[in-house]
Amino acid sequence: MSSDQSLLGHLIWATRGRSWGFRFLLDGGLSDPLLDYERIFRNTQDEPALLRRDGKNVAVRFPDPLGRRDAAGRVIPHEFIVLGGSAGEFQSYEDALDTIWPLVADAFAEVWDAENPPSLADLDITTSDPPQK
Repeated sequence: MSSDQSLLGHLIWATRGRSWGFRFLLDGGLSDPLLDYERIFRNTQDEPALLRRDGKNVAVRFPDPLGRRDAAGRVIPHEFIVLGGSAGEFQSYEDALDTIWPLVADAFAEVWDAENPPSLADLDITTSDPPQK
């Protein structure tokens, strides 16, 4: 198992596409990632880019690195929560962006302009070793 696969298994990823609305593309192995998401991203809606620690987890938000926009013309944000021990490796926003984006960039390129939201199978990313909560 590569470290990339291990990190993917510890990610919650929320974003939107050109025509499909904001949703979780990765759930970090959690049955309902919404509570963790709402807690860690609370009061950050005005920050287009951030890295925020919350206990053992790290939240990262950045605008789409390729400047892709939705049908309404808004830049597409990518919001990640790195769960547990994997979160410790990020010391800065740049560290997180440089590590996380290459893991999902190709998958997002394949689905962002689809008419319907993608399933995990559509993303064609292999995750493994999800965290236990």
